[in-house]
Amino acid sequence: MPVSREPVSTFLHRNLHVCTENDGGDRRPCSLLATRATDLTDSDLSMRTLSTPSPALICPPNLPGFQNGRGSSTSSSSITGETVAMVHSPPPTRLTHPLIRLASRPQKEQASIERLPDHAMVQVFSFLPTNQLCRCARVCRRWYNLAWDPRLWRTIRLTGETINVDRALKVLTRRLCQDTPNVCLMLETVSVSGCRRLTDRGLYTIAQCCPELRRLEVSGCYNISNEAVFDVVSLCPNLEHLDVSGCSKVTCISLTREASIKLSPLHGKQISIRYLDMTDCFVLEDEGLHTIAAHCTQLTHLYLRRCVRLTDEGLRYLMIYCTSIKELSVSDCRFVSDFGLREIAKLESRLRYLSIAHCGRVTDVGIRYVAKYCGKLRYLNARGCEGITDHGLEYLAKNCAKLKSLDIGKCPLVSDTGLECLALNCFNLKRLSLTSLDQRATRSLQGKN
Repeated sequence: MPVSREPVSTFLHRNLHVCTENDGGDRRPCSLLATRATDLTDSDLSMRTLSTPSPALICPPNLPGFQNGRGSSTSSSSITGETVAMVHSPPPTRLTHPLIRLASRPQKEQASIERLPDHAMVQVFSFLPTNQLCRCARVCRRWYNLAWDPRLWRTIRLTGETINVDRALKVLTRRLCQDTPNVCLMLETVSVSGCRRLTDRGLYTIAQCCPELRRLEVSGCYNISNEAVFDVVSLCPNLEHLDVSGCSKVTCISLTREASIKLSPLHGKQISIRYLDMTDCFVLEDEGLHTIAAHCTQLTHLYLRRCVRLTDEGLRYLMIYCTSIKELSVSDCRFVSDFGLREIAKLESRLRYLSIAHCGRVTDVGIRYVAKYCGKLRYLNARGCEGITDHGLEYLAKNCAKLKSLDIGKCPLVSDTGLECLALNCFNLKRLSLTSLDQRATRSLQGKN
């Protein structure tokens, strides 16, 4: 069958833009780039090969540029049906196909973005997420070098339920460790919240390669266990922010035994974490909270929402060791009662935020403890605490005059009397939630305002 011919100009008009314009990385590179390897110059073939993470680390496998594992670059895997990590060589310095050379733009018609100096390009790249930054590294040699500027890799942020995040973290950290073997000295933040395929293997990679890590977010990654978390906090001594909310297998935060043995008696067995979110860690118990408190004595923000096994005893342990807490949430901890609030009140003026929503055992007695000793409280969420009455609200209004936000929705025993006390004493109050409260109870506030 005879092969149809078309003019060179038509051919270039139809294909050239794929190679010279930025299509966002979603289109497959022009087939001219992969036509013949012999078209590359000797200098191109002799260049040192570097590993470049592909957008396939993050992108679903059904994107046009990666269907059937085809493209201008070779991949480490072509498994269909899942997102896998791929490694590519850096782009060649110039396009050498004869047709491309004939039709290349004159220098004066160079794309406007190419006229930007390197420092400006790095500034532009700094606003891109991790997956887009990887795509930029595949455009050309200059972009490759700029995209891997260490200043752009203080944060790795990956999202998606299907991403093979263990492989992605391994490839990224390996590339970032090329200039400083085995460690990523610039990487300070890793956020992989919602990546359900994250396992202990991914956290081991972070622990081994990121000694300067300060922030780790693994919310919703329910496959990770205590051992991997222990490794991270033991090998990343500067870690200050840890979010393990929704990680149902995590029951404690502590150092590994090896790390504890290496520490000197003067240093103790402490962890530098200040922010800890363990929301929805359903299996956390009082003993686990005791261990957390003993190791994380610098905590200032602690969120224990829906840790349904905690009791007043766990809060007693917490107040013994963690005396600097400013924000605390024990919402939906149904076993927390007035005795627990008495322990929380020991934080005194340091406490600014407290959430005890749906703690059904809390009454006016517990509110009186908090109001008496925590005079600088700014935020209180007591929604669903059905034991709170006008008496508790009155005591709160007179002792916590700096209160700015209050939620007393679904507190059926609160009436006009309690709200009048709020109106007369809490002049800084900016937000008041009365959802599901008797409609007539809002008239007093409207009259005072």
